[in-house]
Amino acid sequence: MIGEYFGNVAIGYALGSIPTGLLLGYLWMRKDIREFGSGKTGMTNLLRTAGAIPAGLGLIIDITKGVAPVLIGRFLFEDLGVALAGSGAAVLGHVWPVFAGFRGGRGVATSAGSLIGIIPILAIAIFAAGVIAVALTRRASVMSLAGGFAAVGITGGLAIVGDLEPIIAWYVLAVVVFLYYMHIPNIRRLMAGTEPQLGRGGEKPASG
Repeated sequence: MIGEYFGNVAIGYALGSIPTGLLLGYLWMRKDIREFGSGKTGMTNLLRTAGAIPAGLGLIIDITKGVAPVLIGRFLFEDLGVALAGSGAAVLGHVWPVFAGFRGGRGVATSAGSLIGIIPILAIAIFAAGVIAVALTRRASVMSLAGGFAAVGITGGLAIVGDLEPIIAWYVLAVVVFLYYMHIPNIRRLMAGTEPQLGRGGEKPASG
């Protein structure tokens, strides 16, 4: 059992460490997107710096990096705990990728991918909350924060009434707390009214 955990954690971290945004940025711009905009490699900075096509491709690939360890854990190792451990490792790999000098994204898309693998129907509701938030504010950080809040509320409520395994709710809570931590600079800019809207701000060098 311990071997299965270590195995899927290694797989998840390796998949998460694939620097999708960095590679797409080089293909489209011949530049390191970490030197522009937010300095991250996720979909939002890809959109700001490289455009909609690479951003869309990056989103799909980063989501897949979160889905894959869940499917491996559930169908190959047949264990929910192994699946959650692998998907959590994928999120960490995306944020601190070993293949890109440990400078990656914030882990939002990969976290969303893990939710799709674990609870597909609930993931749709969580995405809906995020889409409404970004439609109202035009800020990707608000979409991430709203989606995370909805994820905790939905999974926590279902676990309390007995319709969801508690381990999933605890996993979602841990991931969302981590994502909120990664968004502290965004939260500060939102409070100051200086957070750029979706697709803007990529022309400026990253601030460090």
